[in-house]
Amino acid sequence: MQIDRDILHALFEAALQAALPDGKFDGRLPERPKGRTIVLGAGKASARMAAAFEEAWARMGGTCEGLVVTRYGHAVPTRSVTIVEAAHPVPDEAGLQAARRILALAQDAGPDDLVVCLMSGGASALLSLPAEGVTLADKQALNRALLKSGAPIGEMNLVRKSLSAIKGGRLAAAAGKAKLVTYLISDVPGDDPSSIGSGPTIPERIDPEAALAILRRYRIDVPNHVMQTIRSNAITEPVAGGDVHMLATPKMALDAAAAKARELGLNALVLGDALEGEAREVGRVMAGIAQSALMHGEPARAPCVLLSGGETTVTVRGQGRGGRNVEFLLSLALALKGEAGISALACDTDGIDGSEDNAGAWCDGSLLESARAKGMDLAARLEANDAYTAFAQLERLVVTGPTLTNVNDFRCILVRP
Repeated sequence: MQIDRDILHALFEAALQAALPDGKFDGRLPERPKGRTIVLGAGKASARMAAAFEEAWARMGGTCEGLVVTRYGHAVPTRSVTIVEAAHPVPDEAGLQAARRILALAQDAGPDDLVVCLMSGGASALLSLPAEGVTLADKQALNRALLKSGAPIGEMNLVRKSLSAIKGGRLAAAAGKAKLVTYLISDVPGDDPSSIGSGPTIPERIDPEAALAILRRYRIDVPNHVMQTIRSNAITEPVAGGDVHMLATPKMALDAAAAKARELGLNALVLGDALEGEAREVGRVMAGIAQSALMHGEPARAPCVLLSGGETTVTVRGQGRGGRNVEFLLSLALALKGEAGISALACDTDGIDGSEDNAGAWCDGSLLESARAKGMDLAARLEANDAYTAFAQLERLVVTGPTLTNVNDFRCILVRP
């Protein structure tokens, strides 16, 4: 039904608004320094974060300078902070040059200066500065292999840190004696600061053997010189970090969507903000939960919405076009077998599902019949990792463009009696 689609989109919009950085710096700003205020950052939301910080800082009478790197198409106007765009999810030369400039700005900070670091999801690829002994091409090849492997984001980031000259607290070390404050928008399960953007300003120990074990687990072969760099680039004594503030999280976005659902007269249940696993398997599990709500009123009584976040993974075996959200949704739709009364939306809150032009897609009980009318085999599309093509041909894609935030996946299942 049209109204179901409108409800799903309204809940997604409520989640996005809660995840934006605007207005969230108030009450969290440090004292103005004697020296400069240097703003550094990376991630899909970092340009919007820089603009919001500038506005809040200006209200205190402060001025700032600095550099932030974001994904192509995600820049916004700023007063004095330079915005650079680079590639994601596979890093490019623009990101490497931006990372060098950011590291140099941190190294130039003095004891009277304030360094403000703005990090959000996507920073791992955008802030790519290879450790000595590896090249950008080495990191690009490894990134591609990790993205296809099905490894969860935490494990991918651990490997990235092991080959980085700026991540894993190394940017904090470069800032030396300057006061350091980090602001984060979380896109990772559990909101671990060291995992967001691979934690450039979050001190931690980097165990090379843990990174090598991940590569073995997913059967990712790397050249000997890359293995040697992983072992030599360990961090055994991390430096002290500064203050850390969380501006937005997946849970905040889900809670906002739940509040909107209740305004619309729906029961709302948040199933979790840190769900991980193979996208198609999570889709089948969620289908069973939705059917239980429809038939038995458990775990929520219809009319209701079942909300969840986190980051699923896709082990790429086919040659199709897809993304983890459309793969999840196609699996869910197939498991529901055209069940009337259940509709769903699954989108990445950054507006890009994988590397395509859509945030995700939506479906309802008529999806399978629509596919049959077009002679489309949805099960075959799922096996080919070709969910994007399926939803595009069925006119069910959700296209938002860059949202300028990123709190990971948003999944919403609407159940009507």
